[in-house]
Amino acid sequence: MERLIDPTTGDYTGTSTTTLANAVYLRLVIPLGSYWANPSLGSKLHLLRREKDVTRVHTLARQYAEEALAPLTADTDGRAKSITVETFSGEKGWLLLLVTVIQANDERITFKHPVRVA
Repeated sequence: MERLIDPTTGDYTGTSTTTLANAVYLRLVIPLGSYWANPSLGSKLHLLRREKDVTRVHTLARQYAEEALAPLTADTDGRAKSITVETFSGEKGWLLLLVTVIQANDERITFKHPVRVA
């Protein structure tokens, strides 16, 4: 169990979690290569801030998220059996990622993650 991070604020909520919520959140919000302890942790989603909300950018967002979350399903980690990512247009200037994780214990968890676009 670990302390749960609130994805809307980035602060601890005061509760604990046994899900992969923190792992998913951190892998999506940390820019790839910027975390000193593990340069392979993170995503390229920050590169989309200046992109328009078009189909090509939705495809890139899905690919960036899948790349960032892939280590969770790797044989060395194995905390997740599968991860799927879908994209949707959100409010103006936002793209919404819907991430569905099937954990190693067969629990299905869905996360919503907003991505800033121009």
